[in-house]
Amino acid sequence: MNIQSFLAGPPLGGGPSFGLLALRAAAGLGLMIHGIPKIQNPFGWMGPDAATPGLLLALAAVSEFLGGIGIAIGLLTRPAALGILCTMCVATWTHIAKGDPFVGAGSYELPLVYACMGLFLLLNGAGRFSLDSVLFHKG
Repeated sequence: MNIQSFLAGPPLGGGPSFGLLALRAAAGLGLMIHGIPKIQNPFGWMGPDAATPGLLLALAAVSEFLGGIGIAIGLLTRPAALGILCTMCVATWTHIAKGDPFVGAGSYELPLVYACMGLFLLLNGAGRFSLDSVLFHKG
């Protein structure tokens, strides 16, 4: 392998599938952990003064917790990714509207990264090393 093929050549053998597995495992686990306290109080995790309706809070809690599990194991990845994308776009916008910083405490950096990951998985799917591939692959 020369430097040109390393920098701008085709994907390395198995690289895309291993990369998707690593992305899904890390992000899915993080989302699931963030979703645990929310799923324990799905209609009120933002507190009594929240302007967000309880149903939307519950959808966000389910999206983070169950969507995180689905993404981590690669099961129903695209629907899970769509839920994460929507939830994290709302979270990002909420932080921006409040004037929160991009990085630091109370920032919108993490929800924006999760939103981008959701978009990526929505467009690309879970990859070869996933339950989606085992259960739904034809041929």
